[in-house]
Amino acid sequence: MPPPRFRIVIVGGGTAGWMCAAGLIGRLDLADYAVTLVESDEIGTVGVGEATLPHIKTFNDLLGVDEAEFMRETQATFKLGIQFRNWHRPGDSYIHPFGVFGEPWGGVDFQHHWVRARQAGRDVAPLDAYSYAVTAAQRNAFEFPNEDPKSIRSTYAYAYHFDASLYARFLRRWTVARGAHRIEGMVNDIARDAQSGDITALTLKSGERIEGDLFIDCTGFRSMLLGGVFEVAWEDWTHWLPCDRALAVPCDRTDDFTPYTRSTAQKAGWIWRIPLQHRTGNGYVFSSRFIEVDDARDALLAQLDGAAQAEPRLLRFSPGRRVRTWAGNCIAIGLASGFLEPLESTSIFLVQAAVIDLINLMPPATAHGRIDPRLAREFNRLSELQYERVRDFLVLHYAANERLGEPLWDYVRAMTLPESLAHKIDLFRTRATAPNYQYGLFSRESWLSVLIGQRIMPTGYNRLADALDLDTLDTRLADLAGRIATNTAAMPVHSDFVASYCAGADLAGMPS
Repeated sequence: MPPPRFRIVIVGGGTAGWMCAAGLIGRLDLADYAVTLVESDEIGTVGVGEATLPHIKTFNDLLGVDEAEFMRETQATFKLGIQFRNWHRPGDSYIHPFGVFGEPWGGVDFQHHWVRARQAGRDVAPLDAYSYAVTAAQRNAFEFPNEDPKSIRSTYAYAYHFDASLYARFLRRWTVARGAHRIEGMVNDIARDAQSGDITALTLKSGERIEGDLFIDCTGFRSMLLGGVFEVAWEDWTHWLPCDRALAVPCDRTDDFTPYTRSTAQKAGWIWRIPLQHRTGNGYVFSSRFIEVDDARDALLAQLDGAAQAEPRLLRFSPGRRVRTWAGNCIAIGLASGFLEPLESTSIFLVQAAVIDLINLMPPATAHGRIDPRLAREFNRLSELQYERVRDFLVLHYAANERLGEPLWDYVRAMTLPESLAHKIDLFRTRATAPNYQYGLFSRESWLSVLIGQRIMPTGYNRLADALDLDTLDTRLADLAGRIATNTAAMPVHSDFVASYCAGADLAGMPS
């Protein structure tokens, strides 16, 4: 008789639950592992994570998902980056692109050459002109990147905007068809081992009992297992990220069909705009300390560029994370493990990163009742890195502002920063050096876009850049900007590309 399979029980569906189930089903040997997901259609999900990062394409490709089919079924569009309006001061605008700025010359990162040319008084274009992704986004253009790494058209990546609830349904169908066992029901009781404290079984309201070896908490903000059963503490980051509410509302799609998310700063927070094929997603993320809900609702509705399709839905959250994401035989993924805010579309990425780390650290199929604690320690270390690096990047957006006389913005500009972020800013100011992580978010290009976009300008640069004479540097800068402008001008319009490649059922007849 073959040994029993290692039983993985996921509690909660939604995007987090079904991404977890899909990743496990897609990468584990089902002869050794059994994956069960328990969810109740009676329990709603947050479902506003409609903007993503390029890593989601990697995740879908890992599963072997057909891109055009996935995009049709989720009413998806393409995303080249995020536009930030009014974040430094009213009237300012910049784009955080999914692509590089410039090229390294002489082994020196591009920003050092750009800073040197500016400081030498040369005729230098804004940093945006040296980003293929930014220039394409500004033209509302899209096409797939070139696979030839020598081509200027290979210097960007892309993500998606999609309907998060439709994505969860898509993954649910995909995953169940490949061997996941879905059980409809609500958890009524949780049994634990008397000695270890590990969870041994769940009992549903129907009376059904589900035993497992590893339990994954995807129950959202409730954190039924990690927070409820294991009582893992919450680390509150509201003092750095004071926004704690969001109002979300869809509206009719208009002809402003951008290949980027838009984030527009407001007096008490910011408003998002996410173009899908069948509608536009909108929301106001704000701090309840600085504005009343009704006033936020009025501000949001006043800025819609199409007719509202529903009443705005209020979401309450507290920025922060669980101090551990793996305790005993329980792992929290998604909102159950932490939440910062949707500013840089990181929620789905943090789910994906946790799923990939779990696959890499999955206990062996023979580990019934004796999971190696070193796996949990490493998982927790990686999770802490992810959350803290995302936190620093988000806080940067708020702290680097000159919106004088507005209480929220005055507060975040004057607050004491995390030491890790203060170090990054100081290093950039003195030497134009931006973080370039090998693990976790965000890339050097991402940091450059926000630091420069919000007017933190370096006073120095890597002196190795001096090896290139200034006349040669002028020629290279002009040639690079010219190649980007010429190539992006030949790209198709985003709406036309979507219509020809992945049009959903509701796209026909809509404005393009």
